[in-house]
Amino acid sequence: MTYILAIDQGTTSTRAILFDAQMQAVATAQREFAQHFPQAGWVEHDPEDLWETTVSTCRQVLADKGVTAGDLAGIGITNQRETTVVWDRASGKAIHNAIVWQDRRTADHCEVLRAGGHEAMIRHKTGLLLDPYFSGTKVKWILDAVPDARARAARGELLFGTVDSFLIWRLTGGAAHVTDATNASRTMLYDIREGAWSAEICALLDVPMQMLPEVQDCAAHFGTTTSDILGAEVPILGVAGDQQAATIGQACFAPGMMKSTYGTGCFALLNTGNAPVVSKNRMLTTVAYQLNGKPTYALEGSIFIAGAAVQWLRDGLGIIKTAAETGDLAPQADPGQDVLLVPAFTGLGAPYWQPDCRGAVFGLTRSSGPSEFARAALQSVAYQTRDLWEAMRADWQGETHVTLRVDGGMSGSDWTMQSLSDLLGAAVDRPKMQETTALGAAWLAGMQAGIYPDQEGFAATWALDRQFTPQMDADLREAAYARWQRAVQATIGV
Repeated sequence: MTYILAIDQGTTSTRAILFDAQMQAVATAQREFAQHFPQAGWVEHDPEDLWETTVSTCRQVLADKGVTAGDLAGIGITNQRETTVVWDRASGKAIHNAIVWQDRRTADHCEVLRAGGHEAMIRHKTGLLLDPYFSGTKVKWILDAVPDARARAARGELLFGTVDSFLIWRLTGGAAHVTDATNASRTMLYDIREGAWSAEICALLDVPMQMLPEVQDCAAHFGTTTSDILGAEVPILGVAGDQQAATIGQACFAPGMMKSTYGTGCFALLNTGNAPVVSKNRMLTTVAYQLNGKPTYALEGSIFIAGAAVQWLRDGLGIIKTAAETGDLAPQADPGQDVLLVPAFTGLGAPYWQPDCRGAVFGLTRSSGPSEFARAALQSVAYQTRDLWEAMRADWQGETHVTLRVDGGMSGSDWTMQSLSDLLGAAVDRPKMQETTALGAAWLAGMQAGIYPDQEGFAATWALDRQFTPQMDADLREAAYARWQRAVQATIGV
């Protein structure tokens, strides 16, 4: 048993990645699935799509490599966080489509809770802002919207979980209703200080506690797959939400280490050690990982639009054919033009948390063209990361030095990463291993199985591809950032 199978269940696709005994990814299978938008601001997935793409990619990656289930030492799972599933305990069938993390349908109820004076309590217990982003109000909505759901939940017939819990329930034939501390910490139902579900918040949202999964360490025995799934029983030994899995995969195990993942959006986590840090700058406090019963905490900031800004250039404006073109166009932009894009297409995330504002472009001239738009789109990612960087460093009273490691699709753009380093005024480290999210899940399972090294040994395997260091004059950097801040405030004020 020399392989680990990592399941990476994401927002737009599911991937299965096979890792060998040396923690190298040796085979990958991927399948996209449909996105559903029943109303403006609503985003749903069919849970059967999540399940079917998980099973099919796992079977495919084993077949492609000629590996059997008997060759697997274990399975690690990483998943889109906050996405909410409620299913029937007996049949395993969801009673409603999964409500995706991006969904805004519970914004009004969040306002009701805020007006009722509950925000401070929720913030203290969960480390989260009162926002429809998180799972708690999504569960309430499903129970309110589906006929007879509340009565069935009260009778113990319904279960709630984030995607990891739903997949584990199915993989184990209903034998295990579990999650890990990182996913639990994203539900707005979990007290991260006590390490337990909050009876007070569950009562406030009218969520029966018997619906909730058991919370375990990130590396633990989560159950065993039934033999019909892959041809033999395989233990599930590691689970972490996708951004925490990337933090683990980047070996950000020491306080002061920060990872920033650039995909459709951007998620940055700063390891703050064994005590939760209360943010004064609207960052989230969350569980980075939990091992041997001991949680390690992080500050987290979320950018809603990163790579999606480049997709807008391609699909919305039609000025590029492939995302990679932006890396060639941006250096050709007129240095005399200061075109700024504030990509608030779905509102602004941290540290602003302005869900209702929309995007804006500043500084256009008659000669502004594809190159200027490409530069503005890529720089918007760097500017937004600077916002997170400043807020986190202000919140965290630890070492002044922060180590930034990057991953995700946009981290492959040298121009974008150099721009990021310039606008931060700090070094940016890009690893050789880009599959950091899947690697994090795989390492958790492999360590639990005894075939991968411990934290210290795993951290020693992290390898640098390239370090980007600031090349911009400090005065120019601060002037550019001041222009960005004015542009954001103008966008919020529209």
